[in-house]
Amino acid sequence: MDKSSVIFGNAMSSKEIKKAEKTKRGFIKKFGDDSAKEYRFALKENKVLGAIGTKELVFGEGAEYSDKTVFIGNIRMGFGHYRISMAMASCAYALGYEPVWLDLNSFKGSTCTSIISHQNDLYSMGSRLSQKSKLFNKLYWEKLNSEGFRKLSYNCADQASAELMANLLKTLPKNAPYIATHVWPAQAAIHAGFGHVVNAIPDNWPMALHLSEGSIHTVQTYSSYLGYKALRGMDKKRTLLPIPEGQIFYTGHYVDHELVSALEDDTAARIDRVKNGKEIRYLLTVGGAGAQQQLFADVIRALLPEIEKGRAALFVNVGDHKNVWESLKRAVPELERAEFFENDYDGAAAFAKRACGERVEGIKAFCSNDIFAAVYITNLLMHASDVLVTKPSELAFYPIPKLFIQHVGGHEIWGAIHSAEMGDGSYEVAPGRETTDMIALMQSEKEILLSMNDCILKNASAGLYNGAYEVVKLAVKR
Repeated sequence: MDKSSVIFGNAMSSKEIKKAEKTKRGFIKKFGDDSAKEYRFALKENKVLGAIGTKELVFGEGAEYSDKTVFIGNIRMGFGHYRISMAMASCAYALGYEPVWLDLNSFKGSTCTSIISHQNDLYSMGSRLSQKSKLFNKLYWEKLNSEGFRKLSYNCADQASAELMANLLKTLPKNAPYIATHVWPAQAAIHAGFGHVVNAIPDNWPMALHLSEGSIHTVQTYSSYLGYKALRGMDKKRTLLPIPEGQIFYTGHYVDHELVSALEDDTAARIDRVKNGKEIRYLLTVGGAGAQQQLFADVIRALLPEIEKGRAALFVNVGDHKNVWESLKRAVPELERAEFFENDYDGAAAFAKRACGERVEGIKAFCSNDIFAAVYITNLLMHASDVLVTKPSELAFYPIPKLFIQHVGGHEIWGAIHSAEMGDGSYEVAPGRETTDMIALMQSEKEILLSMNDCILKNASAGLYNGAYEVVKLAVKR
């Protein structure tokens, strides 16, 4: 199925098509072509996903599907796409469906997984390097993530490569609803013949990277809707035809059912802590690439005096990056005194539940080798946290006051801009004094966090955080 030559009615040049085919041939040479192979699957119970009614698709035999099955197509590329997938699975389950977790980056030995793993490794390396080298970040990484991925020619190349991913999905039921939280699972499903694919676009900066023609596209903001609809800036040499009617929808933010359903109670607890001078809890999350360690150390140092006085507490989730925790301890020796939950999902979950109703002191750190626990511990801790300290990526859209530290990749800038405009997060603060000054303001000026919480309640009443429910409804609509 050719999706490279013409994209939404816009013909690609012969040069771009040849380049896309060359990229595809390069992947075949490097990873092989398994299009003649037939893959079989089983459904596996998963402790973390089980809490949201979701089973994991793995190689095996005997997988059975029902008319309530909804596939959640994703990849691990950082933590963001997993996090959005968990939101989709959670809301699908809450609406009465049976989510099936389909990670295209988990089927070792397939051409599909080999291609995705290779590109994921490159992206993770670039993310880390961008935080170590200002020159690399300025001259290459920022431009690639804001303008390089924006070009329609990039989508042309991706579509050709996605043809090699389709065979992995060939034996799955093509009439089942399918939600993709990364473009490659969406493109692979279309090439495999799925009839109803929803491509949930994660970012707030329109890029051709995220296009999967044949899918229903969804976005989290109105500005993103218009940018994608017009294919804004995706080919600066010509006027492009837009995405046709009925192929792109605004849904609102992709947030888990558990967080949306508890939003009023969680917000009320945050307001109580601020108004009554209780400890303000900061949740610092490390991304899947393990970048930004120096920034994290600076944030922790700025909070230490307030933690020592009992006016603040800190939760640090380093995900599955134990090396990041060891590095942070070397940079901030006071972290040696932290209570450390390592590979203890039950303990972390129990603590997060207790923290909703009890006073919290000091620093609590969390780490898990299990990728699902590594991601979901942040969700659990959000209920008991007052400020989420994060780069403006997928977490920019969650209903909790946010302190945005420096982005990793230019496309993330627009997440902070949107959150600041909606009133539930800060603007993106620069490293150094601006970051520490904002922490001091949040600690001393009650109205800042009270205002953010008030905006969260207003946004919730307008349905802003209901996007994942709306995506599921689009997916199951016949």
